[in-house]
Amino acid sequence: GGKTAEVRVFPPVPLDGWPKDLARLQVSGTDLDDPEPPAGADPAAPVLWMNPDLDMSAGKAMAQAGHGAQLAWWELSDGERAAWRDAGFPLSVRTADPSRWSGLTTGGLPVVRDAGFTEIAPGSCTVVADHPALRR
Repeated sequence: GGKTAEVRVFPPVPLDGWPKDLARLQVSGTDLDDPEPPAGADPAAPVLWMNPDLDMSAGKAMAQAGHGAQLAWWELSDGERAAWRDAGFPLSVRTADPSRWSGLTTGGLPVVRDAGFTEIAPGSCTVVADHPALRR
């Protein structure tokens, strides 16, 4: 016989409307205070550029980065995906320079737009997924 799997999907809801069991899975308490800024991103590897104009919690930023990585994956060919996987999925996450942000969002790279259910305004661009294979 065939194998079966069970999947439970929760539609996006405001935080105060979450089922209790789901609320426990929310990332919290992760506002980080790094004493040193991160090194520059490796231009030969993928970079997730975060919107410099949005003030997101660490948990929100983590979720947005995950969306950005997924969008980059969807845009890659099978060969490009295999090369990224074989390299160990190198990836940088950096806040974009404010002067570059507009160009990043309009340059044809995948852009994460937030639905606005939690911290930020609906339609806000949160992340641009910049993978070397997508700089065409």
